[in-house]
Amino acid sequence: MMELIQTQLPNALYTMFCVFAAIAALGVVSLKNPVSAAFCLIMVLLNVSGIFAFQQANFVAAVQVLVYAGAIMVLFMFVIMLLSIESVAHDYPESKLLIIAPVILAFVFLCTMVIVLIHGHASPQQGNYTVEAIQQNGGNIRVVSEVMFSDYILPFQIVGALLMFAVVGAITLAKRRMD
Repeated sequence: MMELIQTQLPNALYTMFCVFAAIAALGVVSLKNPVSAAFCLIMVLLNVSGIFAFQQANFVAAVQVLVYAGAIMVLFMFVIMLLSIESVAHDYPESKLLIIAPVILAFVFLCTMVIVLIHGHASPQQGNYTVEAIQQNGGNIRVVSEVMFSDYILPFQIVGALLMFAVVGAITLAKRRMD
């Protein structure tokens, strides 16, 4: 019984985190109330943190909770609540192409995911950053920071800019609606 728990429980919890993250992500894009959508985004970020924890990326999981689910989402909630955004009226595009294109892209994505699930492997090959290699290089924080600020500095900067644009866009949309 104990062996069954040790082997099956992590897989079940990992799957649960993935499913809850996907359900909460659907809530983010489908709910009309911005506060509810922001709370769903917090749930997505917390579930992604759980997924990182199961991948033994403890530092990234902690940063996910502290920085994204904590600080940035508090900022978003302040922006939403201070601007008194109660609900968002959806502006649907006039052009048929703008309606059909997302449907086609969603279908292509779904087909790609089905192909990956059918032909993919249950356990991918271990990369360069095994637990032992991370410990030899000074620990999780050092390895993540060295990789993030050397190999991935451009994506790191782009994510920061996207977050800034999202806040400025939210303020602009709310201000336009209030005028």
